[in-house]
Amino acid sequence: MPVSTDTKPYRIGRSKTGLGLFATQPIKKGVKIIQYFGPLLDSKNEKHDAIENKYLFQISKRWTVDGSIRKNVARYINHSCKPNAESDVNPAKKKIIIRSIKKIEPGEEINYDYGTEYFKEYLKPIGCKCEGCETKRKKKRAKLRAEKAKAKEKAERKEAKQAEKAKRKKDKAKAKKADVKKALKKAPKAAAGKVKAKVGKAKAGKAKAVGKKAKAGNAKSRKA
Repeated sequence: MPVSTDTKPYRIGRSKTGLGLFATQPIKKGVKIIQYFGPLLDSKNEKHDAIENKYLFQISKRWTVDGSIRKNVARYINHSCKPNAESDVNPAKKKIIIRSIKKIEPGEEINYDYGTEYFKEYLKPIGCKCEGCETKRKKKRAKLRAEKAKAKEKAERKEAKQAEKAKRKKDKAKAKKADVKKALKKAPKAAAGKVKAKVGKAKAGKAKAVGKKAKAGNAKSRKA
């Protein structure tokens, strides 16, 4: 296992969730970074058992470390669902060591997983703000935006299609109306032409009949 660093490889700095602990030099995987310490609280002691704060770190069913004291710099290490460190608990010695589980670069925030109970009690109600969860939320928001844009585009296409269909229907109705109007306009002339043709035909028939009658009269007078 790699040896611990000789000097403090961290500093307290501003984080997304307030204050955090940041690497000031490269930290190798498996290196002891810092100890999480504070007064030991005995669950069998009523006064100890009544103490409540978000820096309580349970070692065993009986013993808990109250890490709320200022000297405990490890209390500034924030939670992460995808951490670069872990809490190495030794119940026999009642010690908690924060150890790196991957290489940590200078300027990178040091974090570890606080555990399911802490997450449910303190982080879930307000929403976890670790980088992993923030990335998930960004992806989810991006997906929702994409789905919303797609739905809007689909609705716009449907609306445009309906508008085009309505326009074609309107144009068809307009053209039909124009045809009817044109037909009505032509109707009197067509009717007049039919009457004229009928009258002309009647006159021609009458003239033909008169001609036949005259021809018959002439033939009779010749016989006489």
